[in-house]
Amino acid sequence: MEAVGKLTNVQIELLKLFQYNLPEKQLAEIKNILAKYFANTATAEMDKLWKENNWNNDLMKEWTNENLRKK
Repeated sequence: MEAVGKLTNVQIELLKLFQYNLPEKQLAEIKNILAKYFANTATAEMDKLWKENNWNNDLMKEWTNENLRKK
């Protein structure tokens, strides 16, 4: 990662794209595309973790019932 204060390669590309004044509909479509991309990436990573760690639905239910707050 680059130092704080510098633009990332993604930010630079988005700035190039958004130098144009897009209609709201197109802007909403682009936001939706980006949201889907990052959601799919997160889902793929979670699927990988489930497989690597042999997680299952029973374990998830167990985790939801755990009290992790310190007293």
